Amino acid sequence: MNGSRINPGDRLGLTLFLALVLHAMVILGISFKFEPPKRQPPPDRTLEIMVVRNPQPEKKPEKADFLAQASQQGGGEAEKKVRPKTVVTPPAPVQAPQPAPRLQPTPPPQEAQQAPPKKVIAQKRKPSRKVQVVPRRKPKQEKRKRRVNIAELLASSNREIERLTAELDRKRDNYAKRPRRKVVSAATQEYKYASYLDAWRKKVERIGNLNYPDEAKRRKLYGDLILHVAIRPDGTVKEINVKKSSGYKLLDDAAIRIVHLAAPFAPFPAEIREETDIIDIIRTWQFRNNNQLSSR
Repeated sequence: MNGSRINPGDRLGLTLFLALVLHAMVILGISFKFEPPKRQPPPDRTLEIMVVRNPQPEKKPEKADFLAQASQQGGGEAEKKVRPKTVVTPPAPVQAPQPAPRLQPTPPPQEAQQAPPKKVIAQKRKPSRKVQVVPRRKPKQEKRKRRVNIAELLASSNREIERLTAELDRKRDNYAKRPRRKVVSAATQEYKYASYLDAWRKKVERIGNLNYPDEAKRRKLYGDLILHVAIRPDGTVKEINVKKSSGYKLLDDAAIRIVHLAAPFAPFPAEIREETDIIDIIRTWQFRNNNQLSSR
């Protein structure tokens, strides 16, 4: 009985053995696999691999710092001996899946109806809207300007009327002050003027024949001219004008000289003086080839 009992040392060894067997079964028989979260496959990447053959040095180094597949000579740039390492590119970071965008709720009908007023408010801020709104605020100013313009127009019209009235008054006064004139000729039929004109003609012809120009006789010049003679009420000559020349300055000057020689003429009769201040006598003077002067 005593020989069949298990001592504590054996019990410990058996327990360790069973534990090792159990751990080996668990490690070798059961495997765990980690499934990463589903994500969209990354875009295909192209990996270029280039094989470079390491040239074998002609002479092996006497003392190597590290063991490798082939003998290599270092460049000697590093101060300390560093074990060669292969640069491993770290894996690309995995982007966490983004939550799906939330759909914005459809605006209620009231907000949709209120949208046009907002646009109108935004348009009012534009310069074109400001230009349209500004005239609406100036009706009073426009009325005042119109009133001022009308007042100025009326004032200028009144000044113009006053100026024209003054000018008309001046012309009326001048017309009233100017002498009353009466034009008489051979065709005048009024007795009082025809009688005065006939007496004037007779005197001019008589003085003209007595003072006929000698040079015209020598040169045998003759011709007709129209002469205008203005006579004052006292019979004096106011002015003489040649209306139509005879073609010879000698004859024209001779006619004017004869009028001055014949002046003054008879004063106006009372009946003529009452209505006339100046008599304008217009007649044709004829210097004939027989050295005679006549008037008609």
